[in-house]
Amino acid sequence: MNLQTPCAGIGLRQPHYREFRASQPDVGFVEVHSENFFNPHDAAAQVLAAVRTDHAVSLHGVGLALGSACGLDGDHLERLAALVARIEPVQVSDHACFARAPWAAGGEVHANDLLPVAFTETQLDIFCTHVQQVQDRLRRPILVENLSAYLHFGDSEMHETEFFAALCKRTGCGLLLDVNNLMVNARNAHEAEPLQAVCDWLDRLAAIAAPGVVGEIHLAGHSEQKGLVIDDHSTRVSLPVWMAYAYALHRLGTAPVLIEWDTALPALDVLLDEAAQARVLLDDVARSQGLPLARTAQQPMLEVA
Repeated sequence: MNLQTPCAGIGLRQPHYREFRASQPDVGFVEVHSENFFNPHDAAAQVLAAVRTDHAVSLHGVGLALGSACGLDGDHLERLAALVARIEPVQVSDHACFARAPWAAGGEVHANDLLPVAFTETQLDIFCTHVQQVQDRLRRPILVENLSAYLHFGDSEMHETEFFAALCKRTGCGLLLDVNNLMVNARNAHEAEPLQAVCDWLDRLAAIAAPGVVGEIHLAGHSEQKGLVIDDHSTRVSLPVWMAYAYALHRLGTAPVLIEWDTALPALDVLLDEAAQARVLLDDVARSQGLPLARTAQQPMLEVA
């Protein structure tokens, strides 16, 4: 299956379940956190199954820990595979992070966080092995998201864009491009012109990555706390992020775009308004390139190859 025309969606969170089901809003797709739906018998799983009858669903995980040198959690992967089989999502994604490591007393420890990695050849090999393992089990390519990282490793051997371009080329996975994460990183690096720094990152990726490498785009809000910019998904998308998103569409091509909002959750209408703005920018780029306009919930999202 291939995504047909680009679309704009929202992250579906528990406080909005009832209203979303009742109102059937005009969004291209919804995205949920995979781990919240592993139990096929609980209420959340039943809601997701009902939503899936009317809307395309993208599964976005936080627990694969693809960069963990100790390997993947086999039980986690099996539960994800079962969820994919039940829901038949349009996309499956996770993050370019590690979270698992051996414990000195035996066994393993799992950090409840998305921890950054050094961009080295060794780390690239680890990612390629694990991404391929996941794709083989799910029988589909996945997307890997760039992180908002609050530290950087001095032993990195390549630029982040080179790391992702190589990962996608070697495994056939795609990039889930989080534009807000790029802005957060640029601001925390105290770039004189954060927007320019993000655009430079996008230019660099466009110069080396295969066409169509971006399979989905995330947009979100961030906040500043004690001098540190935090990717907390707590506000509307900022103007600089909107501008970077528009630039990304022109440089890397159109792709489904998602509005993420996870803390200080607003009314559902606010998320829908943000998604509508994202769709306007998608349509602007589509018109300029002679491409189909962004689809709505009433238009087909998939074609069977």
